Amino acid sequence: MIEKKRWGGILKERLILYLLIMIAVPIGGEMKFYPFEGEMRVSLGTPIFFFTLLWSKKLHPLLAGLAAGSAVVLFRVVLFSLTVNTNLLFEGFLQHFPVFFYYLTFALLFYLFKINTLFNRPFLVGLLGVIVEVTASMMEIFFRSFISQSQINLETFLTIGMIAIIRSFFVLGFFNIFVIREAKLSEDQQRNRNEQMLMLISNLYVEMIQLKKTMKNAEELTAVSYTLYRELKEKKQDEHAHSALKIAGELHEIKKDNQRIYAGLTKLMVKENISDFMDIEGILKVITKCNGNYAESLGKSIEFTSIVAGEHPPYHTFMLLSVINNLATNAVEAIHHTGDIRLDIARNQDTLVIQVKDTGPGIDSRNRQHVFEPGFTTKFSQEGNASNGIGLSYVKSALENIGGKIILEPYGLTNGFNTVFIIEVPIGSLTLGG
Repeated sequence: MIEKKRWGGILKERLILYLLIMIAVPIGGEMKFYPFEGEMRVSLGTPIFFFTLLWSKKLHPLLAGLAAGSAVVLFRVVLFSLTVNTNLLFEGFLQHFPVFFYYLTFALLFYLFKINTLFNRPFLVGLLGVIVEVTASMMEIFFRSFISQSQINLETFLTIGMIAIIRSFFVLGFFNIFVIREAKLSEDQQRNRNEQMLMLISNLYVEMIQLKKTMKNAEELTAVSYTLYRELKEKKQDEHAHSALKIAGELHEIKKDNQRIYAGLTKLMVKENISDFMDIEGILKVITKCNGNYAESLGKSIEFTSIVAGEHPPYHTFMLLSVINNLATNAVEAIHHTGDIRLDIARNQDTLVIQVKDTGPGIDSRNRQHVFEPGFTTKFSQEGNASNGIGLSYVKSALENIGGKIILEPYGLTNGFNTVFIIEVPIGSLTLGG
């Protein structure tokens, strides 16, 4: 049923396109001017038809040619009868029916040359467009000669060729504007997707580090519980020994469950075609853009600034992204309505120095010594529920695991910023060789 509806929608869309051709091409054909002496005219019918064939991959060129040719003939016969004499319909048909073969020939050659597959070779598309239009014009003149007995001469041929060149490359230039625009839109969409994926993976990276820590804790507690079991067993305290053994078994099961989840997250991250290492400018761009969007969603007006000093190698994307983003997100949430967030990156020999600053209300002196403690939080949801408080403790733990550290700059020494976190981490632990 769904497939039937889908095909019905596609058929309806194609019919609408054919109807548009049958309307636009005849009307465009009447928008004409005479750039040369004589009766040779230049109209917009051909450019519209050519552009439509290039633009829409849902139209079959031959069906489009039949539709356009028939519509143009019918339209011109009706105009002829209205402006000349309604009793001369057959004469009007004889005068205008050759144009049908023009559009049919144009569509046939467009189809045979497969012009709509040559977008990466624009000059060839323009050249083939000239050949197609000249040939189609010759075919129209051939059929028209049976009525008027007129013969084509060199001057007429050259005029047709000149008009064909002008129209074909005009259409091609106009079409390329659309192609470039679509390519840019596609590039923007891909970049946005990559940025969203980077943020998702950085969040998964945080969870994986927390999960790995939990696995290690579970393993240590399992060993402690089993040791306690053996000691209690030796002291003939069977009831307590049984409880200790049960705890050890459940902790072992928790560890195995966490290992399965960890393995699944690892496979998920490996499947994404995103580099593990990026330039620091690229990492900062993702952070500022995503947190800018987050600030807008909260109805806040926050200006982000990032300054990079010194030469930097590509850094581990997810480690830096997760650490800096955690601090930047905290800053966004701390600022009430308007404010500034600044990210300063510098290099002190073999140490990377990162400063995350904001103009929020700052951290109360009573809380400053507790901000890195697991579970500590001053943030509450609209429902009054407290945050889990693992953000800054995670940042501290993750940095210490790679030989780094984080400090909260003393209040009053922040040069206009009320909160400043300073991170120092060995560059070697963030690079490909680390």
